[in-house]
Amino acid sequence: MVSVRPLALPGVYEIVPVRHGDARGFFSETWNAPALAAKGIAVSFVQDNHSLSAEAGVLRGLHYQAPPAAQVKLVRVVRGSVYDVAVDIRHGSPTFGHWVGLTLSAEAWNQILVPEGYAHGFVTLEPNTEVVYKVSAPYSREHDRGIRWDDPAIGVDWPLEGRAPILSDKDRQAPLLADAPADFRYEA
Repeated sequence: MVSVRPLALPGVYEIVPVRHGDARGFFSETWNAPALAAKGIAVSFVQDNHSLSAEAGVLRGLHYQAPPAAQVKLVRVVRGSVYDVAVDIRHGSPTFGHWVGLTLSAEAWNQILVPEGYAHGFVTLEPNTEVVYKVSAPYSREHDRGIRWDDPAIGVDWPLEGRAPILSDKDRQAPLLADAPADFRYEA
């Protein structure tokens, strides 16, 4: 049976699928819609993405898509490990600007579910780390947004061990949360 654990922010979950192993290797259902719907997680995914980061310290994020192309993400690591982060960007939310982090690894076989209204990012902890994630809406360049990974108002404690992250130009130029569009509103 799949394990589902709520994290410190509403709607963010760690999901750990069961791995069935024998002398041949293993088999795992990494997403089972009916089983997770029975646990209160009902999402329709439409696209899978796969990234390779060649070095430790590659930081991707903090990314999100604005409505009507907002995405729920289910993120897992198939090789290596990452420190994965979700940030509440729903204006008016009691946890607006708060973040939660979780180490994901191929060894732990855990995943993180990041709902709409959250920015998402990760930093690789090992070289040649591969991340696979499902999204509930296709990529839309028009709705693609980002927030600075090092926004002091958010204060993510990235495990960089004193080294500078390896960033894309897009991530280097992302705005602070205070300067980003108010794409999401909290609804109690």
